[in-house]
Amino acid sequence: MKSAVENLNPTRVRLTVEVPFEELKDSLDAAYKKINQQVTVKGFRKGKIPARVIDQRFGRGAVLEEAVNDALPKFYTEAVNEAELNVLGQPEVDITELKDGETLNFTAEVDVRPTIEIPDYSGIEVEVDAVEVTDEDVEKSVEQLRERFASTTPVERAAEDGDVVTVDLEAKVEGKVLEDGVASGVSYTIGSGELLDGIDDAVKGLSAGEEATFTSELKGGSAAGKEAEVTVKVTQVAKRELPELDDDFAQLASEFDTLEELKADSRKRLENMKQFDQATQAQERVLEKLLELVEVPVPEKLLEDEINTRKHNLEHHQLGQMGLTLDKYLELQGKTAEEFENETREAAIKGIKTQFVLDELVKQEKLNVNQEELTEHLMRRAASSGMSPDQFAQAVVEQGQVPLLVGEVARGKALAVVVEKATVKDTNGEIIDLSDEDEDETEAADGTAEAETSEAAADEKSEG
Repeated sequence: MKSAVENLNPTRVRLTVEVPFEELKDSLDAAYKKINQQVTVKGFRKGKIPARVIDQRFGRGAVLEEAVNDALPKFYTEAVNEAELNVLGQPEVDITELKDGETLNFTAEVDVRPTIEIPDYSGIEVEVDAVEVTDEDVEKSVEQLRERFASTTPVERAAEDGDVVTVDLEAKVEGKVLEDGVASGVSYTIGSGELLDGIDDAVKGLSAGEEATFTSELKGGSAAGKEAEVTVKVTQVAKRELPELDDDFAQLASEFDTLEELKADSRKRLENMKQFDQATQAQERVLEKLLELVEVPVPEKLLEDEINTRKHNLEHHQLGQMGLTLDKYLELQGKTAEEFENETREAAIKGIKTQFVLDELVKQEKLNVNQEELTEHLMRRAASSGMSPDQFAQAVVEQGQVPLLVGEVARGKALAVVVEKATVKDTNGEIIDLSDEDEDETEAADGTAEAETSEAAADEKSEG
C-alpha cells in the first residue's frame, strides 16, 4: 500500500491511497465466506459454494463491493498511522479506481488537529475580586440558618406577608382543568416567590376556608408557558416564628456553645467559599488570556457538530427538564434567536480552542494522570451527576469514556501550571499566590477546564 497526504487547510487533509490487489486477498476470502453463509444454490451445500459459482450467480461486483467495504477501514487506519495524523471525526471516502485483479485507489478527506505553537505564557497578568467578608455577609448567613429553624403556629386571621399558608390549587387552561393542574395540601410561604406568579396577591387577606382566582403563566407541566386560570383555596394560615439569636440558638443549630462562635465559623466558611470563587475566577481569566496568545484554527465540521451538540443538550435535557421550549427560554432570557446562535457559536469555538490548547500543553509539559487523581475526579463528577461513584464509574466504563475523564483531569493540570506562572492580583492590588493553596484550588482548575472543554471533548470518541 502507498499513501500520500495533501494539506487542504490547517485543519483538513486529503489522503490518497493506492492498494495493490493482492492486499485485498483476505477481504475477498472473507467476502466469499460471508456470501456463502447468506445464499443458497441448488446442488451445493450451504457454505460450500465455489467462488466461480458465486461470481456467475451473484456477480463478481457484489463480492468486490463486500471486500472493499471490509478492507477500507483497515487501509485508511494504516494510512493515518503512517502519516502520523491526529484525525478528528469520520473521513469522507471516495473510491477513485477499482480494477479487478489490479488495484484499489481511494481518497479520504478528514479533519485533523491543527499544529499549535504555545508561546511563553509566564507574563500573563489578571485581576480578580478581593476576598472580603463583611459583618453584613455574616449576619445574612446566620439569618439564613435562623430561617431554617423557624417554627409555625396556626392562627385564626387573614394571611399576611411571611405567613405559611396551606392551599389547594386548581389550574384551568381554556376552561378545562388540567390533569396535572390539581394539587392539595401545598405549603407556601407568602413572599417566597416559589410557586406561581400572582399567588402572593391572591392569598394575602384570605382566611382559612376562603378562596380566590387569578391568572398566571404556568412554569412547568403539560401546559408550560400557557396562561392559566388558577383557583387557590386557603385551608390553613400559620405564623412563622424565628428563634431568638442567642447562645441557645447556636447550640440548637450548630456544634457551638455561643452565638459568637457560630458567627466566627460562618465568617470562616464564607472566606473559604470566596477564596474558592477567587481561584475559579483566576483560572477563567488566565485561560482567556492564554487563548488570546495562541492562534488556533477551528475545523468547520467539528465546530458544526459542537454547536449542534450544545443545542441538543440545551433543548432536550436542560430545558426539557424544566418544561420549557427554546422559544420560551429565549423570551425569558430576553434574547433573539440570532443572539442565541451567536452566543452558542462563540461558546463552541472557545470550548474547542480550550481543548486544543490545553491538550498541547499536556504534551509540552509532559503531564500524566495517576490513578488517585482520576478517582478523585470521578468522585466529583459522580456527585455532580447525582449518581453513586460505583454507578458513575460503571457507566463511564460501559460507554468507553475513561479516556475522556483522563483528558479532563490532564487539562485541569495543564491550566493549573499556567495559573501558577501567571501574576494574579486582587482589586486591592494584592498579589494572590495560588501555588500553595489546598486541593480546592486544583479542583477549581479541573472544573474550569472541564466546563470549557467537556462538550468538545465528546468529539474525541470519533477520533481515529
